Amino acid sequence: MTTFSPPTLPQGRDLPADGGALTPIGGWRGEVLAALEDTSSAREILSRLSEPISLVLTAKRRLALGAGGAAALGPDAAEDDALTLLAWAPRLDPAQLGDASFLADFGVRYPYMTGSMANGIASVELVEAAARAGLLTSYGAAGQTIQTIDAAITRLERSLGKTPFAFNLIHSPNEPNHEAAVVDLYLRRSVRLVEASAYLDLTLPAVRYRLAGIHEDAQGSIVTPNRIIAKASRIEVATRWFSPAPERFVKELVARGELTQEQARLAQRVPMAQDLTAEADSGGHTDNRPAITLIPTLLALRDRLAAEHGYTMPLRVG
Repeated sequence: MTTFSPPTLPQGRDLPADGGALTPIGGWRGEVLAALEDTSSAREILSRLSEPISLVLTAKRRLALGAGGAAALGPDAAEDDALTLLAWAPRLDPAQLGDASFLADFGVRYPYMTGSMANGIASVELVEAAARAGLLTSYGAAGQTIQTIDAAITRLERSLGKTPFAFNLIHSPNEPNHEAAVVDLYLRRSVRLVEASAYLDLTLPAVRYRLAGIHEDAQGSIVTPNRIIAKASRIEVATRWFSPAPERFVKELVARGELTQEQARLAQRVPMAQDLTAEADSGGHTDNRPAITLIPTLLALRDRLAAEHGYTMPLRVG
């Protein structure tokens, strides 16, 4: 936690009449004002991320913070009835700090996502609270029975309606039948977004989920009803997610009658996952990769594969 510490000012004394070494940048008018010495009020103002913040010199020559109000910048902007403006910061709402296409695609307010902690730690209650707050959030289905996952889908559909949420799909090399059964359930219940985790390689169930119902719309754009946000901590795994579905799996799905030849053709024009979570070290199965190097590596991979495959949809890394 960062502690706000205002600058030390001479006790019981005003600032010099000229503001000392402080250089005015304009004028400010407003009603919400707190002296820097009042640390509680100053903290409250600094927490107002959705409002611009101003540092002003009051009529009594004291430093204060102002929230909102009207700031006029420029040496000739200050009018006689305005306070002297010394510094100004624009509003910095968390909703601004991310990819606008992520917000539009998923219909959320904030470009943030809560992860699907296994065994229902990411519970239906957590999903409901985060989703209602405007975040994308994923239910922790890993390690749970089909019946439990099914019940969670029912509850979240009833409580959240059209508010977006996701379910986890975990790679289960020791339980391939369970992974396939989870995908069966998601397709049957029309779960349209999954967070895929712990994958070392792609699997037939994951490919089946992604490509189910793929088609072209009237404008010729490819529509993939099911979307995947994939976690990855290794470049080779991230490459598989940002690439089209492996041909061997596509051919198997065609042979099983689960994809048409036309859908198989479309499958080569879309990535397995449009969104990738750079899963840095969390003390778990993340290969101990530091975020400071993992994220730029995956960003470079995103740009290279987007150009190589000529995707019409943007690839995103979070």
